[in-house]
Amino acid sequence: MIKAILTDIEGTTTSLSFVKDVLFPYADQHIAEFVTQYANRPEVASLIEQACQEPDAECDADDLASVIKQLRTWIATDKKVTSLKALQGLLWENAYQQGDFTGHIYPDAASVLRHWHEQGLKLYVYSSGSVQAQYLLFYYSDFGDLTTLFSGYFDTKVGHKRESASYQTIAKLINSEPESILFLSDIHEELDAAAQAGLKTCCLVREKQSLLGLTHTWVSDFTHINLKNY
Repeated sequence: MIKAILTDIEGTTTSLSFVKDVLFPYADQHIAEFVTQYANRPEVASLIEQACQEPDAECDADDLASVIKQLRTWIATDKKVTSLKALQGLLWENAYQQGDFTGHIYPDAASVLRHWHEQGLKLYVYSSGSVQAQYLLFYYSDFGDLTTLFSGYFDTKVGHKRESASYQTIAKLINSEPESILFLSDIHEELDAAAQAGLKTCCLVREKQSLLGLTHTWVSDFTHINLKNY
């Protein structure tokens, strides 16, 4: 019996275009201004230090121009760097507060997540974006504040999404047996890793991604997920 839902964001609850055409370009356009303005803030300074300590980093924390260049390179390639994701979260917080945009959530996702919450299921989020960025997207969503639906948020601090150990860690942290957790994602490799850890899985096929080689149950939206089948 499924007792907890662990959901991805991009391509699952939220359109790929919102992330790629709104959030990432905004970060790219404003990261230089943000880093320059807030570099002396302890939280930002710490994240800059962490970024420059990455194995492939080509920047010096004392040289903001090199830091900004590195961050923009990672943004352009969607590099899964925890410090970058945290900095983006801080930057997007300002944007949400200023009303520059709201967080896109598919209507079916908002409706079904509310229904599951009302049924007593525990809902969690696991995304490559920082926990702060996840929270902000749901707090400033098109459907208002949805953060009260979730019992927890996880990012790459628990491990990368294509590694089975990450899902084992999450299961332990939420005190649930892996087989009682349903993981939702649009990425085959993430679903494979979750399944290897013992979680139940369901693929969201919202865009025109290939079904070739897919070994997981798939649906076109949240309304077609039948928890009785797991």
